[in-house]
Amino acid sequence: MGLATPALADDVSGVYDVKFEEMSTNCSPPPVSYTRGTVKIEAKKSLTVNIETIPIMSGMPAKSGKINAKTTKKLASTVQGLDGKWGVSGRVDENGVLQLVLVAEYTRQDNGKPHCTQSWNVSGVRQAASTKAPADDKKAKAKASIDSFLPSLVD
Repeated sequence: MGLATPALADDVSGVYDVKFEEMSTNCSPPPVSYTRGTVKIEAKKSLTVNIETIPIMSGMPAKSGKINAKTTKKLASTVQGLDGKWGVSGRVDENGVLQLVLVAEYTRQDNGKPHCTQSWNVSGVRQAASTKAPADDKKAKAKASIDSFLPSLVD
């Protein structure tokens, strides 16, 4: 049993229901506002963090549930006239609780100069793993329906 706990802490993969709390900004007005959303993390040979409306961030899987991922170059943002670079850092604990800091650095598309920076605390919990039971139930119901129909054909 003692060996299972570290493995669970290292497995950060999953979909998390999260809330965003803006920590700081030097943008006026702030270009992006987040409240609630989902974060999808996949950790195999590489680590990817997917937050809706943000390009996929990547990094290397780490031990003890630690997460570090970023975009590797400036990419178009959802804000007209601004490109951005994004990064997240944080961890997932053994109970599936996610704590991240998300930082967005925006630059102007017209001249490439830095425009502003925003950061958020991102926290939430891993969604429960889906089960195969509903699909099994459909197959069982279909088989029962066929089985009940077959005797009437034979009679």
